[in-house]
Amino acid sequence: MDTEPNAVQTTKTTEGITTITLNREHRRNAVDGPTAKKLTDAILCYETDTTQKVCILYGANGTFCAGFDLHEVAKFAPSTNNNDNEYNGPRIGATERVSGRNIGPMGPSRLQIRKPVISAVSGYAVAGGLELSLLGDIRVVEEDAVFGVFCRRWGVPLIDGGTVRLQAIVGLGRAMDMILTGRGVGAQEALNMGLANRVVPKGKALEEAMKIARQLVMFPQGCMNVDRASCYYAAYEAGSFEDAMRFEYDNGIEVVESESVKGAARFSSGAGRHGKFDSEGKL
Repeated sequence: MDTEPNAVQTTKTTEGITTITLNREHRRNAVDGPTAKKLTDAILCYETDTTQKVCILYGANGTFCAGFDLHEVAKFAPSTNNNDNEYNGPRIGATERVSGRNIGPMGPSRLQIRKPVISAVSGYAVAGGLELSLLGDIRVVEEDAVFGVFCRRWGVPLIDGGTVRLQAIVGLGRAMDMILTGRGVGAQEALNMGLANRVVPKGKALEEAMKIARQLVMFPQGCMNVDRASCYYAAYEAGSFEDAMRFEYDNGIEVVESESVKGAARFSSGAGRHGKFDSEGKL
């Protein structure tokens, strides 16, 4: 029986913006097993819904996510295989796959999501919550937000992509500082190191993320997603500089006929001169 049906809430707009909200106030949005599954299902639904173009990942009640629910991890007992109804923690040692893709203890944390994601961060984004925030292509962070590997204190490792994504975003030296010490990193320091993309007043992260999302949905989607995929390929998968350059060209050239020619014609007719956007960010 699902005792927390509203632990993950999803809304969609007609313009193509999905908002996925963690809502476990009594645990500061910490994720247990059922919540991880709900998060995964919500992300996969966003990916496959052709009407939806941008996702915002958000935590309700002033906290992004406090990590995995350690109250559940504390119940782990290897001898029982943890298949009883009392345990709602991660299946330690097990690798779950959905449609051939790895699912992590935090849910979608091991996925390379196929369309843009914006993380709207308020309060704490720590331990597994930090790892979830790293799913975002852009992190909009409230001025009093805190990132950190707080699980360092309890001997809980980063197994939801933190050691992989964090160093790619902020560099190895800064990542090691955060990972080894477990110290909290405030919004301004996060901005300086590239962990935060924008810092906004308290209570404004979701509003700012929505503004960015509305800008992104106005752009030609094929081109934007090809460029996005090329960046991730170069960061995580490319075997060499030449491999990355080849991937960029081979995939980018596919959108020239479908989008670039039309875009060039609009420019030629006078649109968007001098880098001009309209009030909504559209050319």
